Amino acid sequence: MTSDDTPTQPGGDSLRDHLARALHDVDPTLRDRLTHDADAHLELVALARAARSETDVLLAAAVQSARGAGCTWEQVGAVLGMTRQAAQQRYGQPDASTAAAASGGSKERLILRPLSAFNEMSVLARAGRYGWHSVAYGPLFHVLERDDRQWEHTRTFGSLPDGGGWLPVGSGWAWWSYWARPTDLPALPGDPTASELVRG
Repeated sequence: MTSDDTPTQPGGDSLRDHLARALHDVDPTLRDRLTHDADAHLELVALARAARSETDVLLAAAVQSARGAGCTWEQVGAVLGMTRQAAQQRYGQPDASTAAAASGGSKERLILRPLSAFNEMSVLARAGRYGWHSVAYGPLFHVLERDDRQWEHTRTFGSLPDGGGWLPVGSGWAWWSYWARPTDLPALPGDPTASELVRG
């Protein structure tokens, strides 16, 4: 850590240094224009505001990631400097698009919960054999739709998975990106419940 409590990254750069470079990369002309153009300062304010909005989304995704890894609301609240109740109230609700995906549409839907970062891929693999594939996700759950093919699932750290045919799951910003693709195999017969799929 540096004296201003900004985390230091490998190589000695602080998080603040990385963020300043990121803002510069958005508009490389801005730094020079700040020396003589008042409007450039307003552009800097707009960029900083946009960055703040993105880091708010990133923080919410980080909280969801911690919950998915099994961390309690008390632990999350301690890191955030707030009570367990305040952390849960602020970050415990799924976003509107995920909630809509869970309830909308005419296709057969199934919600798998509780999931964690440690078991979700094996549960999705099991569900995929019965024709279920993830279409949305949130803290500790995935929303699935069903068809007559078996499906594969994978997750990556923001990059595209190897191979073709992968479809992105959901539209949220999280540490993991989720992907699903159909196979040529017919779905297995049977209709396991959500709890049976989670328990295995």
